Formats: sequence, C-alpha cells, structure tokens
Amino acid sequence: MKKIIIYTDGGSRGNPGPAAVGVVFCNEKGEAFKKFSEYLGDNFTNNEAEYQAVIFALKKFKALFGKKLVALTEIELRSDSELLIKQLKG
Repeated sequence: MKKIIIYTDGGSRGNPGPAAVGVVFCNEKGEAFKKFSEYLGDNFTNNEAEYQAVIFALKKFKALFGKKLVALTEIELRSDSELLIKQLKG
C-alpha cells in the first residue's frame, strides 16, 4: 500500500454534548475498504470530536497495518472541518 485516503468526521449533539466519530479508509482509487465508528461520551464539543476522529483513525490504521507499513504509506486525511484542516496544515 503506497497511499491511503482517510475520511474522518466527528460531531456532538449540543456543544458540548454526546459525541461520536466515523472513519473510512479508501485506497488510492477512492474505493472504501474499512469503516469504523465509535461513541466518545457525553461531554465533547464539536471541535473536540473532529480531532478525536483523526486520532481514532490514525490509531486504527496503525493497529490494522502495523508500524512498518504505516511508515511506508502516504496518508491523506480528509475532513469537512475547515478549522481542523487549517490547523493540521499549519
């Protein structure tokens, strides 16, 4: 695997409130091959949930494919959170 595209999303009902994350792993052609979701808890803001989605995705990727493959793979993160993307880009 040379490149993986990871779509992440997190959200809360209320701000703060109950929150969850969702993650989709796609190959270079954009074809989904793994999907995950997780309930975070009852006291998260929307921005916290968005960041937790990225952390969750990277941990899942490492757990599934191992440290060696992770080091050799280009990871492209995609999110609908403008704040998250701007902060990750610096």
